[in-house]
Amino acid sequence: MELKEAVRMILLESAAHPKLLKVARPVYDDLEAGRQVPYQALSAVLEEASGAGVIATLKKQNPNTFEDMVLTLGREIDRQAPVGGLFRR
Repeated sequence: MELKEAVRMILLESAAHPKLLKVARPVYDDLEAGRQVPYQALSAVLEEASGAGVIATLKKQNPNTFEDMVLTLGREIDRQAPVGGLFRR
């Protein structure tokens, strides 16, 4: 699954969640325009989707597609995030 498609899945479920829509729409628009999206923005989309219950809904609808979506987002976040950022003193 491509990153744009993963964000699109969340965006399609965001209509009833204004905060999620506000976070996901610009991320999708940037991906659609071919721009790279920073990992912080991707993390914010996942966090807001989880808080809004969208993640659980997507998992119930199609567990395999859900897994692909989460892995796609997670890989990109992991690829961009600084190594050891959480463990520095």
